[in-house]
Amino acid sequence: MLKLRVPADSLRLIAIDIDGTLLNPEFHISETDLATLRRAHAQGVEVILVTGRRHTFALPIAQQLGFDLWLISSNGAVTRSLTGETFHRDLLPESTCRELVNRMQEFRGQTVLTFDSNGPGTIVIERLDRLETSIQRWLEKNMQYIQFVVPIENALTTDPVQAMFCGPVADMQRVLQVLGACGLPITVLRTEYPGRDLSIVDVLNAGCSKGHALERWANYRGITREQVMAIGDNYNDIEMLAFAGHPFIMGNASEELRSRGWKLTRSNAESGVAAAIEHMLDGKALDPVVVDQILGPATVSSL
Repeated sequence: MLKLRVPADSLRLIAIDIDGTLLNPEFHISETDLATLRRAHAQGVEVILVTGRRHTFALPIAQQLGFDLWLISSNGAVTRSLTGETFHRDLLPESTCRELVNRMQEFRGQTVLTFDSNGPGTIVIERLDRLETSIQRWLEKNMQYIQFVVPIENALTTDPVQAMFCGPVADMQRVLQVLGACGLPITVLRTEYPGRDLSIVDVLNAGCSKGHALERWANYRGITREQVMAIGDNYNDIEMLAFAGHPFIMGNASEELRSRGWKLTRSNAESGVAAAIEHMLDGKALDPVVVDQILGPATVSSL
């Protein structure tokens, strides 16, 4: 029997960030992006969403695509299907998180713990006042999952998915400095929206990232990095983009990504996802990108 050989450089997997990438500034998927993703899927190219959102918070977005796919959520910590089948979890050890919270005393009011569950206690905080000014919209959407625990360490009866620190950019720069000196076996990722003076610092298990999760999934599928396309816009997408053989950044991408020489597509307000995919599938030229500001409006991707 003849075996069909897949060309080594053919496109087989498209990994797409959600916030600031797939979602436009009105927090919708454009009809152009939707149609192009459905065409890619119909042509046999797998689509996987790779997001900082929790699985449950990302699920309604994924379901809009109208076909079966997998989600890499919480910045690589959980890989799960639309139907709830779990491929991999990379949780933050309870003991490590307990030590982390102890060392971050000055930021307790900006600390969020998330757990791999789906009800009250999925998200744990001590109080609201220092979070409301930064992520009020997200808090409103997730209130049914939030539990107040004082001290927050008492919630650590099982391994969390991650710890997060949220607030103004200057505050989170200080968080990054403290985390950099703590010596714990962790991964630290940041997502920034300077236009909103908002920064989110995610703390995950050592070695956990969108890039590692995407590589794990590609290996499982028998797909080489040369057959992977990735599209993103923010700092927490860097490892994913670095792994992909075909990395594309949005026209509204953060400054650090724009300096790395990756292909630049249109912004999320101009269906940049579709433009990038059409460039790969059809060889269409990417339109010149004019960006008035490095970061346009975006929702809170890491939560």
